[in-house]
Amino acid sequence: MKKSRLVVLAALVVGLVALAALPAAAHVSVNPSSAPKGGFEVLSFNVPNEEADANTVKVDVLIPTKYPIASVRIQPMPGWSTAVEKTTLAKPVKTDDGDVTQAVTKITWTADAGGLKPGEFDLFTISAGPLPTKTNKLTFKAIQTYSNGEVVNWIQQTVKGAPEPEHPAPTLTLTAASSDHH
Repeated sequence: MKKSRLVVLAALVVGLVALAALPAAAHVSVNPSSAPKGGFEVLSFNVPNEEADANTVKVDVLIPTKYPIASVRIQPMPGWSTAVEKTTLAKPVKTDDGDVTQAVTKITWTADAGGLKPGEFDLFTISAGPLPTKTNKLTFKAIQTYSNGEVVNWIQQTVKGAPEPEHPAPTLTLTAASSDHH
């Protein structure tokens, strides 16, 4: 009898720990989480709908400009319209095709109808490159807007050794440059 109670108690504790970890996993994130410096990469922003009674109707992703990305292209998404904002760079980015003087700073996806329902997620995908070579990470701030007017700013910096913030910004770790820059 005692052994079965212990098993039930252990299962209950494991279940509660797993449930407590679920909200931490439901952040806006970038996939893959790492990519080689200087390369081109397809990046998908995984956006979960965490509201119980509202749809995600808009997603903004801010592209960092301290270390600009010369080329950013958007993968079309059925049911969503996109808008792209650019800025003129103080210092052009040198590429194999010449100097790039403007860079994308913000991409906005707006639902044409409906959006992401509660319990759903989607991938908002771009192609980006060449990735910067003079930094070890890129932080993409994301802003998620719901149909009830609530806005969640996924913009908090993650600090090594500190607890994870409530709304961490999607971060791409840049690894050693690859010899293949396709």
